[in-house]
Amino acid sequence: MKKYNVAVVGASGAVGEEIFRVLEEEDFPIANLVPLASAKSAGNMVEAFGDEWKILELTHNIFKKEKIEIAFFSAGGSVSAEFAPSAVEAGALVVDNTSHFRMQEGIPLVVPEVNPQKIKQGSGIIANPNCSTIQMVQVLAPLHQEFGIKRVDVSTYQAVSGAGKKGMEELIMQMQKFFAFELEDSEVNAFPHRIALNLIPQIDIFMDNNYTKEEMKMINETHKIMEEDFPISATCVRVPVLRSHSESISIHFNKKVEAKRAREVLEKAENIIVLDELENHIYPMPSIATDTNQTYVGRIRRDLYDECVLHLWCVADQLRVGAATNAVRIAQKWIEGKI
Repeated sequence: MKKYNVAVVGASGAVGEEIFRVLEEEDFPIANLVPLASAKSAGNMVEAFGDEWKILELTHNIFKKEKIEIAFFSAGGSVSAEFAPSAVEAGALVVDNTSHFRMQEGIPLVVPEVNPQKIKQGSGIIANPNCSTIQMVQVLAPLHQEFGIKRVDVSTYQAVSGAGKKGMEELIMQMQKFFAFELEDSEVNAFPHRIALNLIPQIDIFMDNNYTKEEMKMINETHKIMEEDFPISATCVRVPVLRSHSESISIHFNKKVEAKRAREVLEKAENIIVLDELENHIYPMPSIATDTNQTYVGRIRRDLYDECVLHLWCVADQLRVGAATNAVRIAQKWIEGKI
């Protein structure tokens, strides 16, 4: 099997670190691994594949110099905007984890379980969707194929690691303050308000329509990925959980739906695990999903008043399923197409 020269841009960040872990777990065919970051992080070491790798400074010519064939970007939209074209020019496939390219015409927005055919249609850049979008469309796609979706309403309960390392550090710091009876003196930097022992119904900035940017990402990205325009409404909430996003989803279908049949459809879907044994208190939770590569679904039930409406609960590790794992799966599918 051919091996590839792989770069990870944003090597010192939370998603970058997770990409290394997933690459190693998947035994990705790597000839040379090149961690890249800003000059500030250059020279530091990262561990992967049982070895240590020095982080190199991200420059425009580094991709050509290192003969990079696959480049994972997870260092922020402005970094991707500036440096991804240089990687493509050097002959690399770019899998971009930021929002910069997602809605650009001609750039595939891919969830391999849903639209893998789009991978071969890119011009060198493939966009990784928003974390909360990925787990939702993994659930919606097989149900849409079976019953036909008319409308979706979703509320998310998103972990602080969705804001990166600074988000996790802020929650931990504030909880330490709580146990020292100093919570009211906590610094607030990563979020608009204190997150410890709190919920914040705002992720990203508010738009003119009073939806947040995060909520509009879920709506617009789902339409692009599924190539459908059924109505979607999203309410995104930050919760004091370290990892794994949860979502409560209500789905209106074009025909009657039975919970039993919906459960069967989801059990057969790729990379979905159904946990729905209510008598044993078994259902998806962040503690179950964390550090795994699957999306978990449970609390599957038909609406009490409308036979065409289904409600369910899904959870996935957003650093993995919602970022690193999806990115690596895109690259794996791309390699399959080359064989």
